[in-house]
Amino acid sequence: MSVKVYNTLTRSKEEFAPLTPGHVRIYVCGVTVYDLSHVGHARSTMVFDVIQRYFRFKGYRVTFVRNFTDVDDRIIRRANAEGVPASELSERYIQAFREDMASIGVAPADVEPKATLHIPEMVALIERLVAKGFAYTVDGDVYFEIRRFPAYGRLSGKNLDELLAGARVEVDERKRDPRDFALWKSSKPGEPDWPSPWGPGRPGWHIECSAMATKYLGESFDIHGGGEDLIFPHHECEIAQSEADTGRTFARYWLHNGMVTFRAEKMSKSLGNVLTIRAFVKRHDADAFRLFVLGTHYRHPVDFAEERVRDSARALERLTRLVHDARALGSGTSGALPEALGGVRARFEAAMDDDFNTPQALGVLFDLARALAEDRDRGATDARARERFVAGVSELVTLGQVLGLFQRAPDPGGMPGAVLRLVEERRQARARRDWTRADQLRDEIQRLGWSVEDTPSGPRVTRKSE
Repeated sequence: MSVKVYNTLTRSKEEFAPLTPGHVRIYVCGVTVYDLSHVGHARSTMVFDVIQRYFRFKGYRVTFVRNFTDVDDRIIRRANAEGVPASELSERYIQAFREDMASIGVAPADVEPKATLHIPEMVALIERLVAKGFAYTVDGDVYFEIRRFPAYGRLSGKNLDELLAGARVEVDERKRDPRDFALWKSSKPGEPDWPSPWGPGRPGWHIECSAMATKYLGESFDIHGGGEDLIFPHHECEIAQSEADTGRTFARYWLHNGMVTFRAEKMSKSLGNVLTIRAFVKRHDADAFRLFVLGTHYRHPVDFAEERVRDSARALERLTRLVHDARALGSGTSGALPEALGGVRARFEAAMDDDFNTPQALGVLFDLARALAEDRDRGATDARARERFVAGVSELVTLGQVLGLFQRAPDPGGMPGAVLRLVEERRQARARRDWTRADQLRDEIQRLGWSVEDTPSGPRVTRKSE
């Protein structure tokens, strides 16, 4: 069965067919590096991490590009406030992003270009747009004239006559139309700048992705992705400037993930309701967040709640417990999947082939887990059941890794990180004689399938018997 994807451009689910058979080329808009990344960023990176993993699982060669926006008004303002060069500030948060992605099991992209290293490509693209009459210059600035591109608005479904100056589109009386967007901005005091035919300045936001995507993936490629908040104006502008230049379809399929909300409000730094990835992983198992994220279809919003993440941690423990138990039986034990489970992979692929339906794919894994638990319980007296159990867990891990699960080695003693954190929090509660909180934490540990016993040498934690 072929993969079907929901294409924002056509507002329909389409059969995916790459331009080059067997090779999928994907570009996803990355972060603007002026601060630490939050769980909203984590959701988007996890979504496309799973998508590229699944294509590889299906046997495709994948070229996955995710950029860094390392020149931006917010970067400049923060760098000036701290008294450091903008390049130093952006590099700091690029490294922080990479550390955060590693902590939540998101694989690096094949190519991770920085905007500031591609200024020549952007200048050349802008020059071509000016020469073709799609852009015009005003006192060292360059603007794209949207009325010269009649298809502008087709991605977002917006009508040109109804559009107002959108996000990041600066109102400027020098423009021919207030909706025209900046391709190049002349330099101002205190800002980094680069040489150009129009004088020193820096690129506009939208032009960078067109230049980097075409450099690494070609004038036309397969998938362009990002959060749904980028549909307008960013992705709309990318299409206009890219297709005005080449006359070719820029990206053939546009995939957009829904936002992470907090009490039904979009999580964003500007609203001050963010939870950084670093703060999150101090409180929760990273795989529990992945399970929480993948439990909702990628196109839908997901409302963040601590209790829902804890529920995901308990569900995750049902899977990891099987993996730990299979390892305990020894690597020499093996066998074929039970006949009743022979269709598991087909069901998993059917779910993922349908626009990467991770909730259904997870349902397949948990169905498999329930069947394996029965074989595990019979395995003490039935050697064949034991062999089927180990083989079934191997399949569980293989399919789970497509979703980014089971990537990290287990904690010492097979104890999940979530349990370790609860045990330490309980120890601290007992030290301050907060017996009520200590009892609550003991109950939480037990719900995760572990028992804790207080001894003179400290807490002893063991897996509960079934």
